[in-house]
Amino acid sequence: MIDGVQTKQLKVIPDERGRLFEILRNDDEMFTEFGQVYLTTNYPGVVKAWHYHKTQRHDAVCCVSGMIKLVLYDNREVSPTYGEVNEYFIGEHNMTIVSIPQYVCHGWKGISEKESMVISIVSEPYNHDDPDEYRMPYDTDEIPYNWERKNR
Repeated sequence: MIDGVQTKQLKVIPDERGRLFEILRNDDEMFTEFGQVYLTTNYPGVVKAWHYHKTQRHDAVCCVSGMIKLVLYDNREVSPTYGEVNEYFIGEHNMTIVSIPQYVCHGWKGISEKESMVISIVSEPYNHDDPDEYRMPYDTDEIPYNWERKNR
């Protein structure tokens, strides 16, 4: 796993009314601080990648409906895992939250047949006048990753 990345399997509590699951608590090991929570969606097959943050210290990602393939690339030259790629298949069939440290490139692809819904919990609120988002195209040669489905 890329240095500094943390994951937590979410406990789903079902009853006759529906389901409940806690995403992140302030007493979780991966919780450090709170800046903003937002929801984004992905249509099936759409890739939203790549980006990283310089100011934001972490970005915790949880897919609550549908499924996504979340991919991380360690872009930090001083990291012991520099150049490493991690894949996580998260969503309603694998309720997981992944905390991504600053400078780690990340993105995801909608892999379910329906629109996926992703919640991000970040350390800093989004600054509309000076966004802390550094982007690269999803098919950049700088990251050794192919977004196509792997039929193994």
